[in-house]
Amino acid sequence: MLKEFKEFIMKGNVLDLAVAVIVGAAFQKIVSSLVDNILMPLIGLIIGGVDFTSLSIKVVDAEIKYGIFIQNVIDFLIVAFVLFLVVRTMNKAKKRVEDRLSKKEVKEAIEAEQTSDEETIKLLTEIRDLLKKNK
Repeated sequence: MLKEFKEFIMKGNVLDLAVAVIVGAAFQKIVSSLVDNILMPLIGLIIGGVDFTSLSIKVVDAEIKYGIFIQNVIDFLIVAFVLFLVVRTMNKAKKRVEDRLSKKEVKEAIEAEQTSDEETIKLLTEIRDLLKKNK
């Protein structure tokens, strides 16, 4: 069982996922700091010195902190946009590689077809010559 676990944990996908989770968590901290400490204070100043963390509504005994929710939405939008850019860049790079490969494959197929045509012509010529001899 330990051997199977080692094989499982050493698979590329598991390691890639673990690295992605760790990097994602670190990136989230950076984005949260950017939003909390830079963007939201600037947005607050632009709209009249509002501190978003203190925005809330009191309903009976419950306090609804919608300012923090707004900050979290902005966090999410920034992370989603950065991930969009990363995926977009990776897709473009992948497409370039695929295009290069497909061009190479097309060229090889054309060359193979030309070789095949030459062999077919040679074979047909030999058959014609044999038929002429047998007449």
